[in-house]
Amino acid sequence: QVQLVESGGGLVQAGGSLRLSCVASGRTFSANVMGWFRQAPGKEREFVTAIRKSDGGTWYANSAKGRFTISRDNAKNTVYLQMNSLKPEDTAVYYCAAGSTLYYSDMTKYNYWGQGTQVSVSS
Repeated sequence: QVQLVESGGGLVQAGGSLRLSCVASGRTFSANVMGWFRQAPGKEREFVTAIRKSDGGTWYANSAKGRFTISRDNAKNTVYLQMNSLKPEDTAVYYCAAGSTLYYSDMTKYNYWGQGTQVSVSS
């Protein structure tokens, strides 16, 4: 089992920044990729970004490209999501996920999920 705990969410004005963190514990060696997904009220959960643990390869949804940056610290079993130039449409619960998959944007391929952290962006 892998346990994931997110932190760093909050309320920010449009144009502001937030950094989310996700700390993994347990059998972390079983997961080769860490991802961030988000779910806005009334909408389906969607892929934001992912990072491969071995070499730091990254993938981004179009909505995140150029504004969000995912990074990792393997020694701390922590993944970060730096979010800049936030928009009201970024408002959602952000979830950290871990899995062993090549399908980085497919949430069904992730085995472990955090409890989520709320990000609210005011206009």
